[in-house]
Amino acid sequence: MSLGYLALVLHTHLPFVKHPEYEDFLEEDWLYEAMTECYIPILDALRGLRAEGLVFKVTFSLTPPVCEMLRDDLLRARYARHLARLVELAEREAERVAGTPFSAAAAMYRERFHGASRFFETCGGDLVGAFRDLRDSGHAEIITSAATHGFLPFIREESALRAQVEVAARNYARHFNATPPGIWLPECGYFPGLDRLLAEHGIRYFVLDSHGILFGDRFPKFGIHAPVRTPSGVCAFARDTESGRQVWSSESGYPGHPLYREFYRDLGYDAPYDHIRPFLHADGVRRNIGVKYHRVTGPVELHHKEAYDPTAARATAATHATHFCLERSRGIAELAARFGQPPIVVSPYDTELFGHWWFEGPDFLRFVIARAVTHHGDLRLVSPGDFLDLGVDVQNQTPCASTWGDRGYHTVWLNRTNDWIYPHQHEVERRMVALARRYTAPTPLERRALNQCAREVLLAQSSDWAFIMANETTVPYAHKRFKTHVDRFLRLERALLSGNLRPGADPEAPATANAAGVDADADAEAAKRKAAAAARSPVVYEGALAEWERGDSIFPEIDYRVYGR
Repeated sequence: MSLGYLALVLHTHLPFVKHPEYEDFLEEDWLYEAMTECYIPILDALRGLRAEGLVFKVTFSLTPPVCEMLRDDLLRARYARHLARLVELAEREAERVAGTPFSAAAAMYRERFHGASRFFETCGGDLVGAFRDLRDSGHAEIITSAATHGFLPFIREESALRAQVEVAARNYARHFNATPPGIWLPECGYFPGLDRLLAEHGIRYFVLDSHGILFGDRFPKFGIHAPVRTPSGVCAFARDTESGRQVWSSESGYPGHPLYREFYRDLGYDAPYDHIRPFLHADGVRRNIGVKYHRVTGPVELHHKEAYDPTAARATAATHATHFCLERSRGIAELAARFGQPPIVVSPYDTELFGHWWFEGPDFLRFVIARAVTHHGDLRLVSPGDFLDLGVDVQNQTPCASTWGDRGYHTVWLNRTNDWIYPHQHEVERRMVALARRYTAPTPLERRALNQCAREVLLAQSSDWAFIMANETTVPYAHKRFKTHVDRFLRLERALLSGNLRPGADPEAPATANAAGVDADADAEAAKRKAAAAARSPVVYEGALAEWERGDSIFPEIDYRVYGR
């Protein structure tokens, strides 16, 4: 048995974003950026360490929306196109900035984008399969999250709460052919009693922020460095505060080092417009491209940032990895002497931190794992599930209601910017439960509509919309998404209950384009009027249902009856 254990837990989540009605869509880029900057570099690093024969394990929470998007045929095809554009841009940039202070960075991007393209092609475009391959070789533990990352403490109906867990477990089984060993509670949102629903689905553990365990119904003997067993038998692990600060903080942590890449200066805004125009969306609006030539430098204005040196940044990541391992090893030695049993340090982070927000993050992870395995025999990299298998003493406790994020007690997800959404969310939850209990023998078309109702409720519950509103980023998009899912649910419910769900296409459906190209503005206005009339009509045609199924296509395996239990 080792002196102590380190569990690196990478929470991998993005909201489900898919817009087949548009050729380009800005929010879809969230997925493509994460694939290029985070998922592929991390997977490639872990595969490299595995090839070197190193024994380690990293835990990934892959949320159902991420799994569904990564395996969606339309999104995979669009990502391949996106990646091809990046490769072309990198080739042009290598020529354009040759002989300038930016030439080393340009060469790095060319190599990176070509590498990402090769990786994507080699794994057949299936990154979920690549994660599963690491699990099968014993180098990763993969856990789930709630179905659409719904903030569980704010779901009022118990059947709706259970649905978030059960749909997630079923989706995990479809992608990984197993029961999820653990779950990432969205936003680490916990309340006493939630563990009972987790136990119903065979889930062994979850992760909380430190105060969730420190302020539980009894003070834990081993503090935050050992799990606790909840009344249902499901175990909770606490997030280690110090290792979190070192990696999360851009002020006191590693990511703010002057030699690291500056996130907020991007070629999409720096390059001459004619040069960058072919790589923008069809609207031609400048946006972040993902090619950034400057380093953090220090507390200076963006236009004073200095040229980025990839070699120096990578060396700094190695130095920080060494420091990180030494600090964990020192702390674990102290804890082991005090406890009389091996402690565990649980270090959870958003996966998107590594590579997107902190560009050198994947290199840091690789250096941490390599150093921990080769230089710190007293420090073993495990998953929380591995730790439970050791038979180490686990104290019984009921953790307190808590979250991670600002202030730690739900504030981010309930405040003046987003409180208006919850009455509507609770109402559609209640109505979905009623529908599931009413329709015991639906027709095939009714079943499709009921399943789509379930999808719309789940998508409306996503914690991402409240988070975006609170952080005042893409607020109009979050407003629109929440309202759209509620509206689609209500229209389908009304059509079902009134007998106005009709087969076939709507004979009055607005035309999508003027074939002759004449009076396009008039056509657009007519289309808007027809669409507004359709929204007021109690009738929903199969054609509209099919369109919603194509866009909100998450969970093809869903069964609306999950809400009837």
